[in-house]
Formats: sequence, structure tokens, C-alpha cells
Amino acid sequence: MNYKLTNTDEQKSITKFNYKGFWALLKDEKKSLVISTINILINAVLNMLAPFLIGHAVNQYMQTKQYNGVLVISCILLLIYLSVLATGVIQTKVMGGVGQRMLFKIRNRLFGKLQELPVDFFYQNKSGDLISRINNDTEKLNQFFSQSLIQFMDSAFFMAGAAVALLCINFTLGATALAPAILLWGFTKITSSWVKQKNAASMRAMGDLSAEIQENLSNFKVIIAFNRRDYFKKKFDDSNNHNYRASIKAEIANNVFLPIYGFCSNVGQFIILAFGIYLIMQGSFTVGFLISFLTYISYFYDPLRRIATLWTSFQVALAAWDRISYILSMQSNLPVMECKKTEDPAYLLSFKDVSFKYPNGKEVLKHINFNLETGKTYAFVGPTGGGKTTTASLIARLYDPTKGTVFFEGKDIRCYQPGERTGNIGFILQDPFLFSGTVLDNIIYGNDAYTNLSEEERKKKITEAGLQELLDKFEHGAATIINMNSEDISLGQQQLIAFMRAVLRKPKLLILDEATANIDTVSEQLLENILQKLPDYTTKVIIAHRLNTIENADEIYFVNSGTVVKAGSPQDAVNLLLHGKRES
Repeated sequence: MNYKLTNTDEQKSITKFNYKGFWALLKDEKKSLVISTINILINAVLNMLAPFLIGHAVNQYMQTKQYNGVLVISCILLLIYLSVLATGVIQTKVMGGVGQRMLFKIRNRLFGKLQELPVDFFYQNKSGDLISRINNDTEKLNQFFSQSLIQFMDSAFFMAGAAVALLCINFTLGATALAPAILLWGFTKITSSWVKQKNAASMRAMGDLSAEIQENLSNFKVIIAFNRRDYFKKKFDDSNNHNYRASIKAEIANNVFLPIYGFCSNVGQFIILAFGIYLIMQGSFTVGFLISFLTYISYFYDPLRRIATLWTSFQVALAAWDRISYILSMQSNLPVMECKKTEDPAYLLSFKDVSFKYPNGKEVLKHINFNLETGKTYAFVGPTGGGKTTTASLIARLYDPTKGTVFFEGKDIRCYQPGERTGNIGFILQDPFLFSGTVLDNIIYGNDAYTNLSEEERKKKITEAGLQELLDKFEHGAATIINMNSEDISLGQQQLIAFMRAVLRKPKLLILDEATANIDTVSEQLLENILQKLPDYTTKVIIAHRLNTIENADEIYFVNSGTVVKAGSPQDAVNLLLHGKRES
């Protein structure tokens, strides 16, 4: 399955489902939204009263010099403005909490989905871009829900209230003043898709830049060793320039509304002023209501200008949601299936007519058949690129065969739940991954049998497993601290930790993929002794190039050019390996 996050596929994902899913994010925030909406409504009504009271004061009290009435209206206005302040604080606090909860929920969903996806997904996509989606894109959604949404609703209520007030005071004058808004609606509808596309392109460019930085910093030692800082700089400059150009285009798109909306606001005010003065001269309008009208038109077009900016924020949030929801909509190509196919349980693991090829690649394995018996040791040898690691990955179900079936204990391996499968099959990779923490944290990681044990009980079980000598190779034993990138310990020590982590699980099948490639001879002998202490039922699959690692194997398989065949003796394996290298 192709898991590559391509621009074309993401653009195709902009569907009604995405919009529906976007608003569905608020389904658990109904109470907060009701509270906020009530406060916005109160806020809008109070604000709409103010211009009317000012116009009334001018018409009824100021022109007749009844200053007591002006004082009363002023006190009422003060109470109105204090109430507006209080409702504004409440709605800001409520929606701020909504935004943070949304951010927490979306990041959890996104990270949870990433954990569900197969290893294929991570091989096909850059980690920097995934980090950008988890951090930057989710933050765009947080900004919209915590800030822009409340301002959008507030502005909408203001505009509706101002429009009603304008039409009620003088319908003809109000309708004329509101006419430019129709042009703005059409302009916004036409340009919204374009704005969203530009922001989506900017986010993709930011993801590419993050990926480039992450990749180069991870490999900076190699860059320095080969004195290729110029190469690093050129690649960074290319990504940075691409991000700069995309950001400029997004900024232009985001700000295109402001001058247009501002112009229409000025046109509306000019219409009111000119037409209002004409009506006053005709005696059908008053100065007080002209002041109210000018205030109301400001209440209509000023929020409209804010909505221009907020609409951009909405398009940015939608673009971010597209990138997030595209990942959320993905399904693993390694589903757990109902167990229909069964095989002779006499074998621990069987390959039946198995073929495999990577997405958009050539076929790596072709019609493979072999059986592994319980408690035996098997070696898989062959030239680089011959398919050894692919075979091991199929055994551990990191991938599913393109054709054929892999059976484990007589059942289709696809029938096992992930926890059950990984509890039975251990996999020690050539390039182990460690977490920041202590050596002990890493060797018991994900091992439920050690979760509820005390420190003393853990140490006892580790000693019984024969791992204490390996722990003594670390400066502070099991308490040795490992930093984020494992740079404070050697690659050989990292492999020792990965080895101990797998052995402590006592799996039924243990795969060692060049697991001793970076380990000294003494440590390798210690590992061999520990392997001998594994339960009799543990079947070992060893992938290696060195002869001494396969000489004690019960059976040896030679893997090359899509085939897996029995090699016979270690010397036969060496002859096949040399012959395979000459052919390649």
C-alpha cells in the first residue's frame, strides 16, 4: 500500500467529509459553546443599545439642553460598557479552554493514529513533516478555535444587530448602505478556495523545511566527517527559499481581503453621510439618528473587516485540518483477520508460496516455501540486498506478503492481535532504537511482566536471565542514563540493550538481524551464553554475514534473487554467498 503523503492526494482529500469532521471536533464542547454564545448575544445586544441611546440623547436632551437626561443616559452607557467588558472576559476564558482541549484531543488522536499505522508509512514519509503536522498544524486549529471562532461569532452577531438597527431606523438609507456587502460576499466566495490552497502550500513547504532540518541535523556527524557543509547549506537554502516563496504567496492571499473590505466600508459610510445629510435637509431625518446611523454602519463594516482576517484564519485552519485528517483517514494495511487458513501446528512457522514486493518496487521474494521447527536455530545468509531482512520482516509481520500466507503455530499470522504477536515474536534489529531514560527503562520497555514489579524483583529476574554481566558493561549498570539520541553510548552498547530487551520477553521466536555486527568478541560470547539459557521452546532465526555466527545453526538458508533455499553446511553457505556476489 502506498502511504506517501503526496500533495495531489491531500488536495483530493478536501471533501465534505473533511468539513464535517472539522466541525465534529466541537461535539464535546456544546456546553462551552452555549455559554459563549449567550455571552456573545448579550454583548451584541448591549452594544447595539449604545448608539441608539446616544442618538436619543442628542435628539431629546442635548438639543433642548436637558443635561440631567444626558447624565442619566451617560450612566446607563457606563453600565452597558462594564457589562460588555464582563461578558467579553467570560467568553474569552471559555473559548480559550475550548481551544486548549481541542489541541490536546487532536494531538492525541493524531499520535494515536500514527501508532496504528504500519512501518511502511514511516519509511515512505519524512519524520520532520510528521512533526510539523503534530505541532504546527494542530496549533493552527487551536488558534482558530480559541481566538478566531469566538471573534467570528461575535462579529457575525454585531453585523446582524447593526443591519437590523439600520433597516429599522430608515429602511431605504439602511439598504443603500448595506449594498456593498453583497459584492464582498461574492468576492469572498470566489477567492476562498484560492486562499486555502495557498495556505496549504505554505504548510507543506514548512513541513518540507522541518523535514530537511531534522534529516540534516540527524546526520550532521557524517556531513562534518566528509566536510560537506556546503551540501547541507545548499539543501537548506533550497528548502528555505521554497518555504519563503510559499509563505509570501500565502501572506498575499491572507491579506487580500483587508483593502477590499476597507474600501467597501468607506463607501458605506460615504453613502450614509451624503444621503443622510440630504434627508436632514428634506426634514425627514434627524442629526441624532445620523450619528446613530454612522455608529451602526461602523458596527457593521468594522466586524466585516475583522471577518476578512478571521476568514483567512478559517481557511488556514481548514488547510491544517486537511493535512491532519488525511492521516486520520488512513487505515493500516496490516488488519487483524478472522482465522480461516490453518496449517499443520507441528511447525512453529511456515511460509507457503510467499511472494513480496515493496510499493512501486520490484518483486523481492518469489514463491517462497520453508518451515521452522520449535526450539531450533536457523541461519539466513546471502548477499546484501538479497532479501534476508525482508524475509525477517515478513516473519515478524512488519509487512504482509503480496501473495501466499505466513503461518505461526498453524494459524495465519494475520489472525493474531498485535500484542499477542509481538509477545511471541522478538525482533532485534541491526540499528536499534532506544528511548531517553535509563538502561533499565529501555530493557523492560513494553514488557508487561515487569510493569508491577518492585526494583528488587526486577533486578532478581534480570540476574536470573543471565544479563547482569552485560549490564556491568555500562558505567552505572542498569541506572546508566541514555540521552535522546543515544550519543553517550556506543552502537555496540545500543545493540546490547536491544538484545536484553528482546531476551527478557522469552519469545517463542527470536529474530536476530545482524544483532552482533557492532559487538566485540567477548560480548558476543556473553550473548551466545545468554541465548543458550533461553527456554527450550525458543526458535532462533539469525541473519548474519560472519561465519562464526551461523556455524552452530541447525539449518542454514541461502537468500538471494527472490529465492530461499537450504544451504547445507556453513561451507556450502559460504560457497553460495561467494557465487551470489560474483553474479551480482
